[in-house]
Amino acid sequence: MNNYYDANPSNKVTVQEHDVMMRGRKVLDITGVKQVESFDNEEFLLETVMGFLSVRGQNLQMKNLDVDKGIVSIKGKVFDLVYLDEQHGEKAKGLFSKLFR
Repeated sequence: MNNYYDANPSNKVTVQEHDVMMRGRKVLDITGVKQVESFDNEEFLLETVMGFLSVRGQNLQMKNLDVDKGIVSIKGKVFDLVYLDEQHGEKAKGLFSKLFR
């Protein structure tokens, strides 16, 4: 797991890196996960260092969970990954509704 460190050594602040890696639309490895809010076989809701992430699909299962390192692995058929951003949610929704009319 990579961490970013503040350039000033007197500041002991670390920020965990957030990555999403998908293999074959069947396996997701996600780093920078603070906690798993909820999950079932159709949706996972994860709190990451970059905001809330919703993973939707079919037959989703948690393959691996390492809470100390902030790593979650999910297997199943992935339909979509969506970051839930309260500040920009309405703008994003408006853009997508115009594109897919």
